[in-house]
Amino acid sequence: MRTGDIRSLWRASALPGVAWLVLFVVVPAYAVLAIAFGRVNFLFQPVPYWNPFHWNPGYISEALSGAVPGGEFWPSIRNTLVYVACSLGLCLLIGYPVAYYVARHARRSKTLLIVLLVIPFWVSYLLRMLAWIGLLANGGYVDQLLQAIGIANPPDWLNGNAYSVILALVYGYIPYFILPVFAGLDRIDKSQIEAARDLGATPWQAFTRVTLPLSRPSILAGSALVVLPMFGDYYTNDLMSASPRTAMLGNEINLFVLGGNQQPLGASLVIVLMLILAVGMSYYLLQTLRDARRLA
Repeated sequence: MRTGDIRSLWRASALPGVAWLVLFVVVPAYAVLAIAFGRVNFLFQPVPYWNPFHWNPGYISEALSGAVPGGEFWPSIRNTLVYVACSLGLCLLIGYPVAYYVARHARRSKTLLIVLLVIPFWVSYLLRMLAWIGLLANGGYVDQLLQAIGIANPPDWLNGNAYSVILALVYGYIPYFILPVFAGLDRIDKSQIEAARDLGATPWQAFTRVTLPLSRPSILAGSALVVLPMFGDYYTNDLMSASPRTAMLGNEINLFVLGGNQQPLGASLVIVLMLILAVGMSYYLLQTLRDARRLA
């Protein structure tokens, strides 16, 4: 088979994937834009404007002006940034040692540990959050444990408590962080670490100068996998708090989309969320390119 035929074959094999992206990513994204730049009719139903020349910037202007400090939506955006940052930090502190141990030190038990890491995917996310509600409810097992160690008045975990939301986000998404980090650590050639030790590096120096830099691409990949769904998450907050004090941007979007005549404003907040995520994804892509060039 000629080289040109092989290239044509590979291009043709990519067509289903391209069609999938167009139908389920590009078209829905443009629909959100059309609703965000549209209007509502006399029945307060959204009227999307598909022609960009007819777009109405009123709702998107309201969303952008409310997204800055002091704006109407700033508390939700601030909560989202803080909760996601704290959750990502905890995922890193908890998940990286677990992935490192499974990849480097677990031998006979490696298969069993991998299975245990995958098991959470077998259970519905909603059911796992409901289990946390049972644990954190007033008089639940967590309160009983705190009272047993001398804390007479444990906090109200399920009534506007930011710590409960962060804890639930970490619990819900940390498997998505551990698995890619484990895969990256498992692929590191052990001979590079042994070479560092032969050159006089201590175990800590070999880790910080060899293992950690080589695992940075997998850390970035795991971070992207947990950050992207966290930014749009709203049901975790609804289940664990259901308080305006802990509302995230996803809660605001859900409120406007499902209730009243503010669907265009909800779509505009989706655009704001996409802009925030675009900043993080740009950093991820730049760092990934740099690491690929460095490791090439």
